[in-house]
Amino acid sequence: MAEISIPGVSDKYKTNDYIDALMKKERIPLTREQESLDRYKEQHGAWRGVNQKMSALRDSTKTLYSFENPFNNKIANSSDERAITAEAGRDATVESIKVDVIKEATADKFLSQGLDKSSKVPKGVYTFEIGEKKITFNWKGGKVTDFVNSLNKRGVNTLKASLVGISDGKSALAIESLKTGDENRLVLKDDALTFALENKIVEKSKKDVTSFGTSLSEFESPIDESTLVNSKISETEQEGMPPLTKTFVDFDESSGKIIVPPRSGFTLSIPEEYRSITSEVFEFSYSTEQVEDLTEELNIKRTTRPELPNVGIATFESITVENEQIETNLPPVSTEPLLPITGHEDFYIHNSDGSEVKLESAGLSIDSETGEKTISFSLKDYPDAESIVVRNRNTGTQLAISEFSTYDEKKNLGYAPVNPVSEAGDAVIKYEGITITRPTNKIDDVVPHVTLNVKAPTKETATIDITSDKEAAKNALIEFVGRYNQVLAEMTILSENKPEIITELDYLSDAEKEEAEAKLGMFQNDFSLTNGKSSLRAIVTANYRWSDEATLTMLNQIGISSRASGSTGGYVASQMRGYLEIDEKKLDSALDEHMDEIKNLFGYDSDGDLVVDSGIGYAIDRQLTSWTQSGGIIASKNNGIDSKIKASESKIRRLETQLSSKESQLRNKYGQMEGTLNNLNAQSATVSNFANNGKQ
Repeated sequence: MAEISIPGVSDKYKTNDYIDALMKKERIPLTREQESLDRYKEQHGAWRGVNQKMSALRDSTKTLYSFENPFNNKIANSSDERAITAEAGRDATVESIKVDVIKEATADKFLSQGLDKSSKVPKGVYTFEIGEKKITFNWKGGKVTDFVNSLNKRGVNTLKASLVGISDGKSALAIESLKTGDENRLVLKDDALTFALENKIVEKSKKDVTSFGTSLSEFESPIDESTLVNSKISETEQEGMPPLTKTFVDFDESSGKIIVPPRSGFTLSIPEEYRSITSEVFEFSYSTEQVEDLTEELNIKRTTRPELPNVGIATFESITVENEQIETNLPPVSTEPLLPITGHEDFYIHNSDGSEVKLESAGLSIDSETGEKTISFSLKDYPDAESIVVRNRNTGTQLAISEFSTYDEKKNLGYAPVNPVSEAGDAVIKYEGITITRPTNKIDDVVPHVTLNVKAPTKETATIDITSDKEAAKNALIEFVGRYNQVLAEMTILSENKPEIITELDYLSDAEKEEAEAKLGMFQNDFSLTNGKSSLRAIVTANYRWSDEATLTMLNQIGISSRASGSTGGYVASQMRGYLEIDEKKLDSALDEHMDEIKNLFGYDSDGDLVVDSGIGYAIDRQLTSWTQSGGIIASKNNGIDSKIKASESKIRRLETQLSSKESQLRNKYGQMEGTLNNLNAQSATVSNFANNGKQ
């Protein structure tokens, strides 16, 4: 069977090889342009690398002369870190502090008796107070675990509850205040107190109270209501009713009660020492007793005139003379009798401004057995209180009042914890012989710019040394030197075509060396890099006299220079290139003795405008800013390269289009040629076959 040949497919005449050979020559301009594009991209990446290293050096340099420079950092070391530590601010004075910790600040934490895991917390209103923070919520009743979760959601940063396993199936409920100090006692109220008492979290205790008003000499007559700032005579007062007086007020020795008969009263001054304590609570009890009402006797006196004797007559013989009636000028008899007054035993707070406030019934409780009433009020509700005024306006009721007492409600809750893990208390320290108390263990107002962290009592006086943070300053300088050398090395690699440059950088990894070799001498004709290196070297070797008395004015004086390693004589290429080295011993000594001078070496204000305008750090920052800022040297370089990249990419697209068209034309022509040859071969075969058939 004859071979079948399809033009452009079977490649019988090797036309593809001819086309490829011709196209290879045509592709030479495209290949060259692609190589140029790759080179432009490498240059762009090289400048980006320079920008990154310069930016890192600039950040490091800024750190050395900015407001937050490490030379102002202070650290505090305590001789007894178990008991007390400290944090020193940047403005703290370098000194040694002697502190004794008497006790640390604590918070209330109470435990209940053992509870079953299935225990329930009854329905009710649960109120917890810690200082000025109040947590109250309506609990619908349920498992103690759910109660704990509910309380914790409401008590964030203030109150915490948890269950502590004490035995199989038994847990203790722990209620803990998250605020320390005497003023932040955990106060239980409403059903929270009831639950706490029932489950032995707390138990009732006697209040620590102080009595006053125990002598008649402390009493004064009740203040005349007409003289008050907010004068308002009680509606119960009737014309002709005798005024209130302390004349008949007395002590009953047998009961210890103050007896206030009808239409009597008194004023009792609140002791001066308690008036400034807002948490102070005052309390007294009283009972009433019915006695003979005064109104009947008063009405008799009001309606009865005196009986005058007969004026008499005189008779002489037949003449009789009568005396003239005596003129008494007595007022007419009142026709309105006085009415009895009951239920008006009134108690008032007299304020320093001359006004009075009636004590509200909210502070009243009644003993269900004896019927005795107790009145309680807090100074936080009556901050201007000066005295207590009692007015028994009744006409047939006598009062028996207990002695007056006072207590601090923050210290006298009427109950005490049964199993206290800890109880609220202030931190107590002694500093320079002065005893100091604070509600928290973080004390920042004793030593200027130093915060003391109290942890536990000291066994002996603790010494806290405030020193400059030498380590932070040293690390910042080491970082500066490292980044400076990286920038100088990068600029040197790009500007010089010397393989030994890379060999000298023994800190480079194999991958970094390979990357550096690809960039070696890439911009050797770019004088901006050469000038930039010279400027940086000039900055770090210059003299910076920051004051007339300055003794440390050059970087090499603190152990940082291109010859800090101490090598002498001979030629050391790396030193000639300007890389910085560190004499660690010399640097440590300088940091110990000249911390402030080193700070000024990197940045100082030369003209008194409170803005740093000179120093090594300031100069390097300005130099690098001209390179890295928007519109700077590197941005301009990359803008030029970006233009070349765009032009190259455009040219490549055009060349690719031309090559594609050229290749199509060649394939079309060679396809036609193959078709013609195939036709000729077919005709030749036909003639040959005809000739052979004629011979036969």
